[in-house]
Amino acid sequence: MEDDYLLAQVLTDFLEQADFHVVGPVGSLEEALALVENEPGSFDGAILDINLHGSNSYPVADALVARSIPFLFATGYGRDALEGRYRDHPRCEKPFDQATLLSVFGALFNNRAA
Repeated sequence: MEDDYLLAQVLTDFLEQADFHVVGPVGSLEEALALVENEPGSFDGAILDINLHGSNSYPVADALVARSIPFLFATGYGRDALEGRYRDHPRCEKPFDQATLLSVFGALFNNRAA
């Protein structure tokens, strides 16, 4: 979930090069919520930008948590700028490189309970 088209393309390229299948990108809160609510089985994890055209992605994060779908925040905000319940959630601070993103994203799946 990224509202900057060029960054969304970079993220997509990073993930596809690492053999992830990308659903999206999704650029709006409404579109992301619809995807989570109507097609939760179509993806196994998510990357969320926090600020989306002035709205925040916390409603999407809440919906993902409710469905036990792992995600990370890709954001320019530091830890202290996140809402309290998400301060310790995995994140990549922008700008980040491919190795960092893939390391943090991959760890989401390695840490899942079997």
